[in-house]
Amino acid sequence: MATVPLIAEEAAPAEVKAVYDDIKSRRGVDRINNFWKALANDPANLARFWEDMQRVMGKGALDPLVKELIYVAVSITNNCEYCIHSHTAAARQRGLTDEQYREFLAVIGLAARANALVTAMKVPVDQQYLV
Repeated sequence: MATVPLIAEEAAPAEVKAVYDDIKSRRGVDRINNFWKALANDPANLARFWEDMQRVMGKGALDPLVKELIYVAVSITNNCEYCIHSHTAAARQRGLTDEQYREFLAVIGLAARANALVTAMKVPVDQQYLV
């Protein structure tokens, strides 16, 4: 259960409605996800986060699928079920195949195990890796 009310489109104040309309327009969708509805409790934060989302996840040097996979990996690390699901769906919309997803999960699992071992053993960083 959400810790804040979800602001429905019908109940949204004008400044929130404007962001909702922009989200729907830019994403080509007809509904607003619960994340945005929760953020709408603070209209300034909603607008700021939407701007950041467009800037960071939009066109850039990294491929859009790579950006989504990074987002999923961080979400798995932070145990954010909502983001794991929403950004895995976004990655699939950007062409993620079942084979790629399985390999991606194997990399995450390997990195998690290695991170735990290195952290437990307090392994010093090799000089050539320092940048």
